[in-house]
Amino acid sequence: MPPPLRPRIDPPPAALPLSGRWLWLLCAVWLLAGVVGHDPWKTDDAIHLGVVFGFLRDGGWLIPKIAGEPWAGTAPLYHWVAAALATPLQTLLPPHDAARLATTLFGAVTLLALAGAARALYDREAGLAAPLLAIGTVGLLVPLHDAHPVAALLAAQALAYWGLALLISRPLAGGALLGLGLGAGFLADGVTAVAITAPLLLLLGSRRWRDARPWPGVLLAAAIAAPLALSWPLALHFEADAHLAAWWSNEWRQLTPRPAASAAGDLLELVGWAAFPVWPLAGWALWVNRRRLGEPALLLPLAGTLLGMLWLLSREARALHALPALLPLILLASGSAGKLRRGATNALDWFGMMTFTLIIGLIWLGGSAMLAGVPPQIARNFAKLAPGFAAEISVFALAIALAATMLWIAALARLPRSPWRAVTHWAIGLAVSWVLLIALWLPWIDHGKSYRPVAASLRAAMPDSSRCIARGGLGLSQRASLDYFAGIRTQPMKNGGRACPLLLVQGSPREEAQPGWKKIWEGSRPGDRNERLRLYRRN
Repeated sequence: MPPPLRPRIDPPPAALPLSGRWLWLLCAVWLLAGVVGHDPWKTDDAIHLGVVFGFLRDGGWLIPKIAGEPWAGTAPLYHWVAAALATPLQTLLPPHDAARLATTLFGAVTLLALAGAARALYDREAGLAAPLLAIGTVGLLVPLHDAHPVAALLAAQALAYWGLALLISRPLAGGALLGLGLGAGFLADGVTAVAITAPLLLLLGSRRWRDARPWPGVLLAAAIAAPLALSWPLALHFEADAHLAAWWSNEWRQLTPRPAASAAGDLLELVGWAAFPVWPLAGWALWVNRRRLGEPALLLPLAGTLLGMLWLLSREARALHALPALLPLILLASGSAGKLRRGATNALDWFGMMTFTLIIGLIWLGGSAMLAGVPPQIARNFAKLAPGFAAEISVFALAIALAATMLWIAALARLPRSPWRAVTHWAIGLAVSWVLLIALWLPWIDHGKSYRPVAASLRAAMPDSSRCIARGGLGLSQRASLDYFAGIRTQPMKNGGRACPLLLVQGSPREEAQPGWKKIWEGSRPGDRNERLRLYRRN
């Protein structure tokens, strides 16, 4: 008798301690915590919210812009969705908070698609374990709470995996999801999405997929992906061909390989912490099923992990670039995390409980230092890092922090013994730590990362009659923040800025001479010792 078309890894011996509505409630809390309630923060958050603000303020949604100037560094899907959400929600929330809800939306799609892919590859328990593993993965925490197109890329990648997993049993449904994932991925992050998902189609030539006759689904995927992916480039071709050329050139520059030794070291370092605790579980799954690596349940996520790691080798060493390897690792781990040996399960469980209990205690200690000045030495350290910050006790935030802490205590005391308990403790512990950090520390973090006071001070120092400001060394996040908070837009010196009466320079604490200019203002974010903004007036 021929083997079944959809081989499965043997199901785990016990059900998850956390499932159903409680699992999805935990995921919802994890997704929403920290998305609203703070200003655009330096670097990626401010840059991509600046693009969204440009759509809302200037129109012209075809070309992403920073402070009114075209920016070829991104594809527009995330910003379109963020602007579409912000448009009706601006009456309820600040524009930046409303726009950042796009990250929550894409994060929810990611978790749901991971659950669907794991269930299609393995079983129902794996489908519940996949989102639990995702919210317990350290590397997904910040990217799924900032304004960044990587959230849209992860959602598209997860949909593509779900579609590939379904091609064996339900070709048309799988093809629809695969096509949506491939097309949306290209609109989210261009070449990156193609590099981490399209080569997986070669797996369809293996015997398991070939015997399932997935070709109607593949044709449907192509029919959906091609027009979706090409919609924006074709529109650019007819409306703004120069911007299309600049964006395409920027995309291909990403394929330049880095030195092998440096890349390998960065790979190990990034994946080592960003993928914890998923990578040990995925390694265990491969070892236990080492004689079955040709089955779709193992071959698909294994190939995806290798693709993600190869892509990381060609990129700058940033945690964001390790993310494409995380989703297939999560899928690998979801099939076998409940079958760890008892000793390994107990060791991981003990490590998670001790680690997060310590982290939660330290977060409370820092909150006490900020709010009550106890202990005094820690309070002085917080004040030194954020000069001028005045903490105010919020009854609502304090209630949230207490509720989250009680949830952790209840999880320690009430979770039943199960092979899945270590994974469940880890997910709850990371979610509780994140909620506590947001509830107790968010105002202090926002004070140091926001450009709002810098923009207000700069606006007050500018002569009323000046409308032209040249710039020197001003970064994208600074340009986006000054435009958002104060409507200040600058011009490059080589493009009309030479005639401006004012010059805004970003530099180090040590001032460099600007011949022909007189400094009239200097400012920086509180506690920032490396960056200064200086405004000069022409002599």
